[in-house]
Amino acid sequence: MIHWTEAGQERSALWRSALGVPPPRRVITADDRMTADTAYRLACEGTALLWLGDFQNARRLLSAMGRRCKPAAPDAGFHRYRQARSQRARTLGMLLVPFAEGHVVPLRRAPDVRAACAEVYGPEAPPGVGQLRELLGLIGAHEWRRKGVYVPALDARIHPHHGVFAPTRAEYVDLVARAPLPDDRLAFDIGTGTGVLAAVLARRGVRRVVATDLDERAVACAGENVARLGLAGRVEIVRADLFPPGRAPLVVCNPPWLPAKPASPLDQAIYDPGGRMLRGFLDGLGEHLEPGGEGWLVLSDLAEHLGLRTRAELLAGFERAGLSVAGRLDVPPRHGRATDEHDPLHAARAAEVTSLWRLTLRDRQSPPER
Repeated sequence: MIHWTEAGQERSALWRSALGVPPPRRVITADDRMTADTAYRLACEGTALLWLGDFQNARRLLSAMGRRCKPAAPDAGFHRYRQARSQRARTLGMLLVPFAEGHVVPLRRAPDVRAACAEVYGPEAPPGVGQLRELLGLIGAHEWRRKGVYVPALDARIHPHHGVFAPTRAEYVDLVARAPLPDDRLAFDIGTGTGVLAAVLARRGVRRVVATDLDERAVACAGENVARLGLAGRVEIVRADLFPPGRAPLVVCNPPWLPAKPASPLDQAIYDPGGRMLRGFLDGLGEHLEPGGEGWLVLSDLAEHLGLRTRAELLAGFERAGLSVAGRLDVPPRHGRATDEHDPLHAARAAEVTSLWRLTLRDRQSPPER
């Protein structure tokens, strides 16, 4: 529950947060008379503002507060960059909006958010209070889900759900689309997300693909996408932590690229705490790969440029798991941040290379990869 005082009376409501953010301890009401400077100061002090004015004015106020948040310095480094982003998220998360029953925002000029909220919060819609910033994210996610993301390798659209990583970067998808297939009987896609790589493999002629993910949202999202693409008969979506039972001649994994702790559920597709998923894939590959088969590890070297992991550590992981490198495909970045010199991580992003490592079970007499 969240509690506040309004017109001299104590009020309370259910707290809404799809991201698991705890409710603020101090809440006051605010309306169109609130200035951006005052709102920013109160938010930095830990006081949340329950907005009772015009919805569009609340959006403008949120933007004005965002402009007052101090960005990371160009040479701040990765950890200070993340600290600045985390502080910005906490500050902007202090602007709240009410919800009436039925996912209705009872503010002047508020949009119809019922469909976007139902996709994330569920059909049950008692009155509540939540972050304006999260609500705007839900609205954006709903549009992505409705319109989809065009994937050139499929010549079709993938429709991401809220909290499931959208395939907006074509580099890693293109690598899976052009790497030589070792076999077309069966493939495992580990950590499938939207199901985009499983769909690419099926479109390439792999007769059966088993795609796994531990996140229920991803399992539902991937299932909808493969069905929409007419591939449900060839792609099976399974909820599992890494591998399904059995072995396959091809096992594909595109783990989160950065070994760091996610700050929210939305970060889980980017940050892999301690490299858990990467290690789990490498260490378990030998038990799930058929003799003569290949494991495809799709991984950016951004972590290396940020000082979060070295190439020697990655190769040592291959060695420890008894794997050899049969080949590697590389692609430079094509996203906008790679050319944005104002991005605090510009140097690392510009140098980034995404690779598809073709891994095989090592012959004990073979030398390790250098």
